Amino acid sequence: MNGLVSPQVLYSYVIRALVMLIVIPFHEAAHALVSWKLGDSTAKDAGRLSLNPVRHFDPLGALCMVVGGVGWAKPVGINPGRFKDPKRGMALSAAAGPAANFLLAFVSMVIYKVVIYASWGTAPEFVLDFLYYMVAMNISLGVFNLIPVPPFDGSRIALLFLPQRLYFKAMRYERYIMAAVLLLVFLGALNRPLSACVGAAWKLLLKLTGFVELAFGIG
Repeated sequence: MNGLVSPQVLYSYVIRALVMLIVIPFHEAAHALVSWKLGDSTAKDAGRLSLNPVRHFDPLGALCMVVGGVGWAKPVGINPGRFKDPKRGMALSAAAGPAANFLLAFVSMVIYKVVIYASWGTAPEFVLDFLYYMVAMNISLGVFNLIPVPPFDGSRIALLFLPQRLYFKAMRYERYIMAAVLLLVFLGALNRPLSACVGAAWKLLLKLTGFVELAFGIG
């Protein structure tokens, strides 16, 4: 019927929503964990060192992630003044989020391949689709957050190579910059560079998980 979401699209939304319950908390908790280990307990004290999705979700950001594949969570509070080396501490705590997503994507791809080969292709479709989206959404979130402009994690990493005054000047406009980046994404203006980065990450993970095929005598 016209105006209604097709069963296939609804099915993909359900899986994305379930995957998001893991992906976003894993990403945000990684920020909190590393910042805490480096001396700043701000995020931990705020309850962000948790895999409970409720502690991290921004409703609009979650909806955008389910429907459009790109979204955001509540910002994790970090006080750089508590780090022995503020620039290094900010960069490492920021890098923890994307790193956590790439790690989860790697583990999910290993499990996906094991399930495929161990079941001789008879694994339930839902299980395979869930694992596929675990890989896809983790890669996408990891790549997207490495964009080197505020407020994305990549901007904190770029701080290691930029004059501090320029960085904090840009931080004043992070809301506008984020809105502009999201607009460019939804207009498709960033499709080519983001797709190239995502594709490169997929190829790398396929190579890194090649040992699964060898374990099953494939390839």
